[in-house]
Amino acid sequence: MSEKDIKKNGKVKNYTRKYAKDFNILTILYQFYALYIVFLPFSFLFYSIKYKKNINAPKTPCIVAPNHISYFDPFLATIASGLGIAYMAKKELFEESNYIAKNISRLGAFAVNREKLEVSTIKSAKEVFKAKFSLCIFPQGGIRKNKKIETINKGFVVLAKMVKVDILPVAITGVEQYNWNIFKRQKINIQVGNPISYLEDEDEIIENWRKQVADMANYELV
Repeated sequence: MSEKDIKKNGKVKNYTRKYAKDFNILTILYQFYALYIVFLPFSFLFYSIKYKKNINAPKTPCIVAPNHISYFDPFLATIASGLGIAYMAKKELFEESNYIAKNISRLGAFAVNREKLEVSTIKSAKEVFKAKFSLCIFPQGGIRKNKKIETINKGFVVLAKMVKVDILPVAITGVEQYNWNIFKRQKINIQVGNPISYLEDEDEIIENWRKQVADMANYELV
């Protein structure tokens, strides 16, 4: 059994491979429940969320590419993109427990190897767009709380060119450190940048994303 497979009730569940049928109305309803019934009411106790949209954001499915500063980011990315989004999640999350694996899979997430772009990842991404969903990818890979935009993995660019969809930069700030003080609500900012065409050169796309996110977040560009 591969390390990316998880055993449940005697069966092997592969969370790296998803199909268009897996991204459906039930996924959207589950996202609605998780975002509007659970996350936002809970976060309201500790945070105020400010969302600045961009009228130039694509109306068709795209790769939503936020910086990554907390475990809240998938929810915050969904606010920026709207419901009907899938997520690339590190395979280690699916290996922690069957409960976590099952529920993040229901939200539209699938497991990926952060070290390299695998065939199963490409196939699953293509299925996302067949279902007319957008796809959230964190170009930084893991969580980065140092308020710097440094070297990033170019996998999101390679994937954008393969599936021929544009990239939407999103900047998230204000939750570099978690706040659990209900008497002092912390401000979270979500800002959407200008879409980046997949037709641009790889290096140009990466530098465009880095500059936009650094500028919106007021982070240091390294």
